[in-house]
Amino acid sequence: MSSVLMDSKNFLSFTLDNPLFIDDTQHFQLSDHTQVDILDTGVIVFTPLNNQQAVNKDIVLSCAVHGNETAPIEICNQLITAILEQQITVTHRVLFLIGNPPAIINKTRFVEENMNRLFSGAHSKGEGLVNQERKRAQALEQYVADFFNQGAANSQRIHYDLHTAIRPSKHEKFAIYPYRPGRSYSAEQMMFLAKCGVDTILFHHEPTTTFSYYSSEQFNADAFTVELGKVMPFGENDMTRFHDTKQMLTQLISQESVNLPQYDATQLNLYKVSRSINKQADDFEFSFAKDAPNFSRFVKGETLATENGADIKVEAEVEAIVFPNANVPIGQRTVLCLVPTQDAPVS
Repeated sequence: MSSVLMDSKNFLSFTLDNPLFIDDTQHFQLSDHTQVDILDTGVIVFTPLNNQQAVNKDIVLSCAVHGNETAPIEICNQLITAILEQQITVTHRVLFLIGNPPAIINKTRFVEENMNRLFSGAHSKGEGLVNQERKRAQALEQYVADFFNQGAANSQRIHYDLHTAIRPSKHEKFAIYPYRPGRSYSAEQMMFLAKCGVDTILFHHEPTTTFSYYSSEQFNADAFTVELGKVMPFGENDMTRFHDTKQMLTQLISQESVNLPQYDATQLNLYKVSRSINKQADDFEFSFAKDAPNFSRFVKGETLATENGADIKVEAEVEAIVFPNANVPIGQRTVLCLVPTQDAPVS
């Protein structure tokens, strides 16, 4: 199989040709400088063999946790191809994950269940491992755990889970900083994201079952859910809009360190999550337009939604909304409400 991959240098095609599993793990070297390990469908690790003094980061780049979010898939595949073609030489250990190959083939967000609600053990709760998304989430957790645990004790652990959003956003590219009680926020990481063109940060307020929270909470990784724009089909992404993101990710994996400006909160749009509104009844309905973009703002007293004959109103002086989706099962989140902030403890 490695010969098939090396002929095409296209890991995405290789993955989609084997969407559920590969017959066996594959291991080979690129010249004398990089070890390549294909551990599963959509799972590939690059390990530098030389210059071990510089190996101080363990980096996870994941995409396609939602199968129809194509721009991050294309970015990751382009980076993998550049490594396989030896246009890029990794300086740090890098794990690439293509999360949900069957959903990519299906051209849908998921096949049976939203995978980004299944991490931190959620895959095995309730009805248990009853579908492929739950089994894959469990497997992805284990690949991340093995990868981080096999790294050096003093390595910086980084995980960028790359997505695109269902609807347009007033801030086109933004990142969710998972809840991390007792830990400050990384000024370096936020400035790195800003250089990627991701100039808006949301500080989450509670534990979640997202992939990035899993890496942050379990391994103290600098982990983010990174939203790079709006969902588009393959072939319809304007890849020039991701130039800065791809350039910075290339520097991250290939250079010992990346030159970044000093932290400057004025260069960022900072929000903290004020509350999460969960669906309690089938008649839940938003009061704003269906095409309202992420980060639309509403003032205190305005009605955001109705449910069970009651209004759900804006509680703060101003609240912005992200990820509104009324078509979720009862008990799941319909929207995150945000308030602007500059009060973020950084280090």
